[in-house]
Amino acid sequence: MTEEIRAQSYVGFDSITQQIEHKLLKRGFQFNVILVGQTGLGKSTLINTIFASHLMDSKGRFTADEPVRQTTEIQAVSHVIVENGVKLRLNIVDTPGFADQVNNEGCWDPIIKYIKDQHSAYLRKELTAMRDRYIQDTRIHCCLYFISPTGHSLRPIDVIVMKKLSEVVNVVPVIAKADSLTLEERENFKARIREELIYHNIRLYPFDTDEDEEEEIQLNESIREVVPFAVVGSENNVIIDGKSVRGRKTRWGVVNVEDPNHCETHLQDLIETTAQIHYEAFRSKQLLALKEGVNARPAANTAQQ
Repeated sequence: MTEEIRAQSYVGFDSITQQIEHKLLKRGFQFNVILVGQTGLGKSTLINTIFASHLMDSKGRFTADEPVRQTTEIQAVSHVIVENGVKLRLNIVDTPGFADQVNNEGCWDPIIKYIKDQHSAYLRKELTAMRDRYIQDTRIHCCLYFISPTGHSLRPIDVIVMKKLSEVVNVVPVIAKADSLTLEERENFKARIREELIYHNIRLYPFDTDEDEEEEIQLNESIREVVPFAVVGSENNVIIDGKSVRGRKTRWGVVNVEDPNHCETHLQDLIETTAQIHYEAFRSKQLLALKEGVNARPAANTAQQ
């Protein structure tokens, strides 16, 4: 056991965390999110709501004369958001065409491929001899998976896709347009979805880790209790009790997007878990395959001789 020694005079290493924080804030942060869900579930509106900025135009539902996409497309847009001097480089990847067909077999393949391609690109840069000091990170940190507010249960395609996605990315399931359900319907729907996720062994963020800080354990547990998040998107301001808030007027009253009783959002630690879990697992597999390939070469050469 290492003996704890108290410094006899001031050294200054207690300011290391402040120095690191200052450098991080100066450099800014990168956050990459992919949106997966059928057309018309309010993906663009929710992203604009979460980041309090107009980042994406709402495409809405298809019109009668608009051709239906035959495959899932990958469309990425990038923005830099500045708040109180802190810079966030935000990369948003949309997946128009997902699950919009009669036969949706394999509609998830382009999404899985894109996520893995970003891991591969990062690994190549990491293994380069003369690599940049800061590698541009295009790895997907979070997948917002939009569930239709049917109030019944998950569709078979939801189960299949979330299971496949959860193997390569942090999946955060959200019940889209949750204000279309009563509070009782919403809670029953959430409970049913949680049961299905457990039954199908779908592991979602936040993960069970060896985290030993009580505060962190309690935070993760509180997040798990509200998964899937019931969300409402709105870019408009309404007046509630004399205060201007983001919300939407309905026949029954006003939905306050900023009220956690109406709209639940909690997206943090996603970058860290991406690096620790999904990317490290991918990296280990790739390096192991590379090592096995190198070891197999001499044997193959000997056989040829």
